[in-house]
Amino acid sequence: MRMPFRPVFLVTLLASALLVGCDKQENPAAAPMAAPAQEVSVVTLETQAVTLHRELSGRTHPFLIAEVRPQVSGLIEQRLFTEGALVEEGQPLYQLDNALYLAELNSAKASLQRAKASLSSAQRVAKRAESLRATGAISQQGYDDAITGLEQAQASLAVAEATVQSRQVTLSNARITAPISGRISISTVTRGALVTANQPQALTTIQQLDPLYIDVNQSSNEWLRLQRQLESGALSRSEDVDVVITLEDGSEYPHPGRMTLADVTVNQSTGSFALRAEVPNPDHLLLPGMYVRARINMGTRENGLLVPQRSVARDARGDTFVMLVNGSNQIERRTIVVNQTIGDQWLVDSGLEAGDRVVVAGLQKIRPGATVTTVKAE
Repeated sequence: MRMPFRPVFLVTLLASALLVGCDKQENPAAAPMAAPAQEVSVVTLETQAVTLHRELSGRTHPFLIAEVRPQVSGLIEQRLFTEGALVEEGQPLYQLDNALYLAELNSAKASLQRAKASLSSAQRVAKRAESLRATGAISQQGYDDAITGLEQAQASLAVAEATVQSRQVTLSNARITAPISGRISISTVTRGALVTANQPQALTTIQQLDPLYIDVNQSSNEWLRLQRQLESGALSRSEDVDVVITLEDGSEYPHPGRMTLADVTVNQSTGSFALRAEVPNPDHLLLPGMYVRARINMGTRENGLLVPQRSVARDARGDTFVMLVNGSNQIERRTIVVNQTIGDQWLVDSGLEAGDRVVVAGLQKIRPGATVTTVKAE
């Protein structure tokens, strides 16, 4: 009974579906909306003078260092300094037993008096011989003997005077003094110890800590590259030669130093050579042997380009690149070569020019070729 009505029902459903499809195609409001252009923050690059620095690690060394050793032998009677204190040049440090040296000096002085008396007698003999020679009352031999005796007495006097000076020096060396000013270390001997002249063991050590040396090492390859850049004009020497010191705890040392020398010999095992900076140390905050980092001025690039670090990325091959907005407001990927970081920016060697607009914010939502709108980055 129901079979005759099935074809009519199917035809009705198909007609309804066609009418709905036509309505959707003819209704423009139902078409999908085009996505708006993504907004990105950009910085426009400008050339500027950029001072290049190189941070090198090194150690501190005393400006002067002296190991105190005795120049004469004897027993130590007194230690005349406080260990760890500051001492001045010429300040007494040790007193040795000097009884023997004092006796030798007194003996030399007595010999000097005897030589003076002999000289006085020889002078009188020579004077009489001179008078007798004028009258012919003395032979030539007698006159020559008188003059020879005078010359021998003069020589004996000179020897005696030199002996007294030598004994005075020996006696003075029994009191050991500071050869330089600085901070003195602990004493390796005590009262009653026997010391000998020029012994290998130092009695103590004095170090001058103001100023202080900082020795660092630089790669010879890097040095050659720097020299080529200076010769080509890519870099110019800067008059600012201050060396900024960073301490072990990361804090900056308040007193800048200055470069004093570069060694002329390259270490064959490391391929580097030594640089030395001189740093004021009025508060004795730096001590010999401390590890520090020295930031050294290497030169100035007059037309340098700086790009923010947050805009620079690396791909899987290690190439450095940035995203920039071209003249058609489209995203372009640009491979660049960077030199070093300066603050929160990279110094660019190649790949970018003044006027390029580099994307610094919104990088996650863009791809090369996409059309964007730009705003100036803060």
